[in-house]
Amino acid sequence: MSPKHQTCVVAAAIVDRLDRPARLLAARRTAPPALAGQWELPGGKTEPGEAPADALLRELREELGVRVRLGAQITGPLDGHWPLASALTLRLWWAEIVDGEPMPLQDHDQIRWLEAGRWLDVAWIPADRTAVSEMVRRAGGPCVHR
Repeated sequence: MSPKHQTCVVAAAIVDRLDRPARLLAARRTAPPALAGQWELPGGKTEPGEAPADALLRELREELGVRVRLGAQITGPLDGHWPLASALTLRLWWAEIVDGEPMPLQDHDQIRWLEAGRWLDVAWIPADRTAVSEMVRRAGGPCVHR
């Protein structure tokens, strides 16, 4: 990777409705071994020259076979980003499926819709647990990007 390109990690909080989210999609990781079996918000890394939102749309097509409409970014404590275990940070958006039925096609062996009040019931990877806790707090209001 060239020093001019810093990898950005992107993820989506895929919900049933952007305006009043009740259900949240979680995906169970298959790798790396330290994270296998834990749950995450689907997404991935940007490629050189790729805009973060474009990377997220690509990753969701590859990993889950869906097209989504992105809503507002879910801002974190580090200039709007969420800290990860490494020196990387995560950009996170609300999203709603507009085409396709989510299936674990790549990097996951299972997906699950978590009902309202149950969003914290799975073993989230450490990087996502804080963000999901904050999403629970914010989920009562609209999350559509205007």
